[in-house]
Amino acid sequence: MLNWFKKKKREIIASELSSTPLKPIGYPAKIIIAWSKAIEGNDDIMLWLKENGYKELFMATYAIYLKDEARDWLQVNGYVHLMAMINAAEGNESAQKWLLVHDFEVLYHIAMAVEDERSSIEWLGKNAPADLFLLAKSIKRIKDQIEENHNDVHSFGHHL
Repeated sequence: MLNWFKKKKREIIASELSSTPLKPIGYPAKIIIAWSKAIEGNDDIMLWLKENGYKELFMATYAIYLKDEARDWLQVNGYVHLMAMINAAEGNESAQKWLLVHDFEVLYHIAMAVEDERSSIEWLGKNAPADLFLLAKSIKRIKDQIEENHNDVHSFGHHL
């Protein structure tokens, strides 16, 4: 029964993603690097992103840390492509397919690099600037930490 709920949730996410108008997400390298540092836990940079017109990256960071309010905010405010990348990096196959169908190849490969997909790591190395490769590594580091804490019975109930 639990698998049915997971499958249903993924189907809902995929259908919601396809009907929301998308806002642009082209950022200079220094902003991507700043976002990477925020993901890794730099609170000063997190606040700077929020206060300097990058609220979507601020919220995406919290979404990476599994905060539902941030995930909802991204979907409602036109950043479902960022949410799809985060979902895809968590193994959500419908989000992975959605990224490809809607021509978000870079976001797809970032997500798949987070998932340790060798071909996507190589693709980023050949086709994307170093800041996006750094972003994928930062997200992977946090996702691996979350997974490790989730599987550690001694850290049950503790947050990162």
